[in-house]
Amino acid sequence: MIREAPRIETDRLVLRSFRQGDLDAHAATLADEEVMRHIGGKPIIREDAWRRLLGGIGMWSLVGMGPWAVELKSDNRMIGHLGFFQFERDMTPSIIGEPEMGWIFDRTVHGQGIAFEAGQAALRWAEQEIAAETYPAIIDLENAPSIRLAERLGFVREGDAAYRDGTVAFFRRPGRL
Repeated sequence: MIREAPRIETDRLVLRSFRQGDLDAHAATLADEEVMRHIGGKPIIREDAWRRLLGGIGMWSLVGMGPWAVELKSDNRMIGHLGFFQFERDMTPSIIGEPEMGWIFDRTVHGQGIAFEAGQAALRWAEQEIAAETYPAIIDLENAPSIRLAERLGFVREGDAAYRDGTVAFFRRPGRL
Protein backbone atom coordinates (compact mmCIF):
# COMPACT_ATOMS: atom_id res chain seq x y z
CA MET A 1 0.00 0.00 0.00
CA ILE A 2 1.25 3.46 -0.87
CA ARG A 3 1.59 5.48 2.35
CA GLU A 4 2.24 8.94 0.87
CA ALA A 5 1.94 10.71 -2.43
CA PRO A 6 4.75 9.68 -4.75
CA ARG A 7 6.81 12.48 -6.26
CA ILE A 8 6.07 13.11 -9.95
CA GLU A 9 7.82 15.72 -12.07
CA THR A 10 6.71 17.29 -15.34
CA ASP A 11 8.33 20.04 -17.38
CA ARG A 12 6.96 22.81 -15.14
CA LEU A 13 5.63 21.05 -12.06
CA VAL A 14 6.33 18.84 -9.09
CA LEU A 15 3.45 16.74 -7.75
CA ARG A 16 4.34 15.76 -4.19
CA SER A 17 3.02 15.06 -0.71
CA PHE A 18 1.57 17.91 1.29
CA ARG A 19 3.89 19.44 3.89
CA GLN A 20 3.07 21.47 6.97
CA GLY A 21 4.53 24.54 5.25
CA ASP A 22 1.88 24.28 2.51
CA LEU A 23 -0.88 25.54 4.78
CA ASP A 24 -0.56 29.24 3.88
CA ALA A 25 -0.79 28.62 0.12
CA HIS A 26 -3.49 25.95 0.54
CA ALA A 27 -5.58 28.17 2.83
CA ALA A 28 -5.21 31.18 0.50
CA THR A 29 -6.48 29.18 -2.50
CA LEU A 30 -9.41 27.74 -0.57
CA ALA A 31 -10.29 31.19 0.83
CA ASP A 32 -10.57 32.70 -2.67
CA GLU A 33 -14.25 33.30 -3.46
CA GLU A 34 -13.67 32.96 -7.21
CA VAL A 35 -11.89 29.61 -6.85
CA MET A 36 -14.50 28.23 -4.46
CA ARG A 37 -17.56 29.56 -6.31
CA HIS A 38 -18.09 26.17 -7.97
CA ILE A 39 -16.74 24.03 -5.12
CA GLY A 40 -19.24 24.33 -2.32
CA GLY A 41 -20.01 27.95 -3.13
CA LYS A 42 -18.14 29.68 -0.34
CA PRO A 43 -14.57 30.25 0.81
CA ILE A 44 -13.04 27.91 3.36
CA ILE A 45 -11.46 29.24 6.54
CA ARG A 46 -7.86 28.44 7.45
CA GLU A 47 -8.82 25.91 10.13
CA ASP A 48 -10.87 23.89 7.63
CA ALA A 49 -8.13 24.20 5.02
CA TRP A 50 -5.79 22.59 7.57
CA ARG A 51 -8.26 19.74 8.12
CA ARG A 52 -8.51 19.19 4.36
CA LEU A 53 -4.73 19.13 4.04
CA LEU A 54 -4.50 16.55 6.85
CA GLY A 55 -7.31 14.50 5.33
CA GLY A 56 -5.49 14.44 2.01
CA ILE A 57 -2.35 13.16 3.67
CA GLY A 58 -4.32 10.52 5.55
CA MET A 59 -6.16 9.31 2.46
CA TRP A 60 -2.88 8.06 0.98
CA SER A 61 -2.15 5.88 4.00
CA LEU A 62 -5.71 4.54 4.28
CA VAL A 63 -6.63 3.85 0.64
CA GLY A 64 -3.37 4.18 -1.33
CA MET A 65 -4.43 7.28 -3.24
CA GLY A 66 -5.21 10.91 -2.52
CA PRO A 67 -4.20 14.42 -3.51
CA TRP A 68 -0.83 15.72 -4.57
CA ALA A 69 0.31 19.21 -3.71
CA VAL A 70 1.20 20.81 -7.04
CA GLU A 71 4.26 23.04 -7.01
CA LEU A 72 5.75 25.23 -9.74
CA LYS A 73 9.38 24.33 -10.42
CA SER A 74 10.17 27.93 -11.35
CA ASP A 75 9.59 29.33 -7.86
CA ASN A 76 8.73 26.30 -5.65
CA ARG A 77 5.27 27.79 -5.02
CA MET A 78 2.40 25.43 -4.23
CA ILE A 79 -0.37 26.43 -6.63
CA GLY A 80 -3.04 23.82 -6.02
CA HIS A 81 -3.77 20.17 -5.62
CA LEU A 82 -5.25 17.31 -7.57
CA GLY A 83 -5.56 13.60 -7.26
CA PHE A 84 -7.79 10.59 -6.79
CA PHE A 85 -10.16 10.44 -3.88
CA GLN A 86 -12.52 8.17 -2.01
CA PHE A 87 -14.89 10.59 -0.33
CA GLU A 88 -17.69 8.06 0.30
CA ARG A 89 -20.08 10.54 -1.35
CA ASP A 90 -23.79 9.99 -0.88
CA MET A 91 -24.79 10.62 -4.48
CA THR A 92 -26.67 9.07 -7.38
CA PRO A 93 -25.16 7.39 -9.29
CA SER A 94 -22.94 5.99 -6.56
CA ILE A 95 -19.17 6.15 -7.01
CA ILE A 96 -18.28 4.66 -3.62
CA GLY A 97 -15.12 2.60 -3.93
CA GLU A 98 -14.09 4.22 -7.21
CA PRO A 99 -11.05 6.52 -7.66
CA GLU A 100 -12.73 9.90 -8.16
CA MET A 101 -10.47 12.48 -9.77
CA GLY A 102 -10.61 16.10 -8.65
CA TRP A 103 -8.58 19.31 -8.69
CA ILE A 104 -8.40 22.82 -7.27
CA PHE A 105 -5.87 25.39 -8.49
CA ASP A 106 -4.99 28.91 -7.42
CA ARG A 107 -6.52 31.57 -9.64
CA THR A 108 -3.05 32.92 -10.51
CA VAL A 109 -2.38 29.87 -12.69
CA HIS A 110 -5.76 29.47 -14.37
CA GLY A 111 -5.60 29.37 -18.16
CA GLN A 112 -1.91 28.38 -18.34
CA GLY A 113 -2.30 24.65 -18.92
CA ILE A 114 -0.97 23.89 -15.44
CA ALA A 115 -3.97 21.78 -14.38
CA PHE A 116 -3.86 19.86 -17.67
CA GLU A 117 -0.15 19.12 -17.28
CA ALA A 118 -0.66 17.97 -13.69
CA GLY A 119 -3.75 15.97 -14.65
CA GLN A 120 -1.96 14.11 -17.42
CA ALA A 121 0.87 13.18 -15.05
CA ALA A 122 -1.55 12.00 -12.35
CA LEU A 123 -3.52 9.92 -14.85
CA ARG A 124 -0.34 8.25 -16.14
CA TRP A 125 0.45 7.31 -12.54
CA ALA A 126 -3.11 6.05 -11.94
CA GLU A 127 -3.05 3.86 -15.05
CA GLN A 128 -0.01 2.07 -13.63
CA GLU A 129 -0.82 2.06 -9.91
CA ILE A 130 -4.61 2.04 -9.59
CA ALA A 131 -5.48 0.47 -12.94
CA ALA A 132 -9.20 1.16 -12.55
CA GLU A 133 -11.60 0.42 -15.37
CA THR A 134 -12.84 4.00 -15.19
CA TYR A 135 -12.31 7.19 -13.19
CA PRO A 136 -15.34 9.32 -12.26
CA ALA A 137 -15.37 13.09 -11.73
CA ILE A 138 -18.13 15.45 -10.69
CA ILE A 139 -18.15 19.12 -11.63
CA ASP A 140 -20.47 22.03 -10.91
CA LEU A 141 -22.79 22.55 -13.88
CA GLU A 142 -21.60 26.14 -14.33
CA ASN A 143 -17.86 25.49 -14.01
CA ALA A 144 -17.04 25.72 -17.72
CA PRO A 145 -13.22 25.83 -17.28
CA SER A 146 -13.22 22.66 -15.18
CA ILE A 147 -15.56 20.94 -17.63
CA ARG A 148 -13.19 21.83 -20.49
CA LEU A 149 -10.25 20.48 -18.49
CA ALA A 150 -12.05 17.21 -17.81
CA GLU A 151 -12.83 16.82 -21.51
CA ARG A 152 -9.20 17.57 -22.46
CA LEU A 153 -8.11 14.88 -20.01
CA GLY A 154 -10.36 12.33 -21.72
CA PHE A 155 -13.40 12.44 -19.45
CA VAL A 156 -16.80 12.02 -21.12
CA ARG A 157 -19.94 13.49 -19.66
CA GLU A 158 -22.45 10.81 -18.79
CA GLY A 159 -25.21 13.19 -17.73
CA ASP A 160 -25.95 14.63 -14.34
CA ALA A 161 -25.70 13.28 -10.80
CA ALA A 162 -27.72 14.11 -7.70
CA TYR A 163 -25.46 15.32 -4.91
CA ARG A 164 -26.22 17.27 -1.71
CA ASP A 165 -29.64 18.62 -2.67
CA GLY A 166 -28.36 19.64 -6.09
CA THR A 167 -27.23 18.48 -9.47
CA VAL A 168 -23.66 18.17 -10.75
CA ALA A 169 -22.21 17.18 -14.11
CA PHE A 170 -21.07 13.55 -14.00
CA PHE A 171 -18.02 12.50 -16.02
CA ARG A 172 -16.16 9.26 -16.49
CA ARG A 173 -12.79 8.51 -18.09
CA PRO A 174 -11.72 5.09 -19.31
CA GLY A 175 -8.81 3.60 -17.36
CA ARG A 176 -6.54 3.59 -20.37
CA LEU A 177 -6.73 5.85 -23.39
